[in-house]
Amino acid sequence: MKLKLVMAMLAALCLSFTTKAFAEEPDPNFYVFLAFGQSNMEGYPGIQDQDKKDVDKRFQMLAAVDFPDMQRKKGEWYDAAPPLCRPGTGLCPADFFGRELVANLPAKIKVGVVNVAVAGCKIEMFDKENFKAYASTQAAWMQNIVKAYDGNPYQKLVDMGKEAQKKGVIKGILLHQGESNSGDKQWATKVKGIYDNLCKDLKLKPEDTPLLAGQLVNGGGAAMMAELPKLLPQAHIIDSKGCPPRQDNLHFSPAGYREFGKRYGDEMLKILGVEVKVDVTKPAATAPATAPSRVAAATN
Repeated sequence: MKLKLVMAMLAALCLSFTTKAFAEEPDPNFYVFLAFGQSNMEGYPGIQDQDKKDVDKRFQMLAAVDFPDMQRKKGEWYDAAPPLCRPGTGLCPADFFGRELVANLPAKIKVGVVNVAVAGCKIEMFDKENFKAYASTQAAWMQNIVKAYDGNPYQKLVDMGKEAQKKGVIKGILLHQGESNSGDKQWATKVKGIYDNLCKDLKLKPEDTPLLAGQLVNGGGAAMMAELPKLLPQAHIIDSKGCPPRQDNLHFSPAGYREFGKRYGDEMLKILGVEVKVDVTKPAATAPATAPSRVAAATN
């Protein structure tokens, strides 16, 4: 009897461990995307009511910080209603990127985003080795944003990426940055260094991890960004021409973010080999209808 009891207990223990192991396996049908950059990736403050509605529950966001007013806690997943970055930020390209994906991917696929962005920062803010020297010289308001990310935006992105990998699979990286590095001939090299570090620290295969980088307002930064796919075959540059800007000509309007995010999404769908559905019931967009193309090809 004792032997049978011991054997039963061992069997139950093994079953418990097996069940737990299966429960902790990431879902291959949960596609996760990291997003980083400066203010346009944060999202300009001011979210229109229409953008708070009808967010498919298949589109999720992982909170990188606490959102007290929205009852969101750092490190937990929520329906991806804006803001996706931090409290007080707004609509950003990642919003309609995710919505475009879930609208076109099979119903079994979920999409998640992790957004860590710092308004006004140079790309150096995400240099894991040298960011402190840069951040320490910035205005107090920017340093306060850095503090919200536990003093290290790059490491916060990595930590949240690892947290996301417990639930899903990282399928790509979104970037919108460049206003503060305008004309920087080393920008592409710096971005490649950050991408390489992310792949190393998160154990990502570069051949399976596209980097989608958006142009600045009105197609700005095109020459600087055209260098990126030459250094990094995984890089895709997203055309911003025709995406309406705000009056400051630095940030996109809500309509601009919607169109721009959709273009990020359409490029990712093309990478995934998914045909984009066309909703004939909606009026044609004022922006060019053609899907964004690889700048590597466009500059030949």
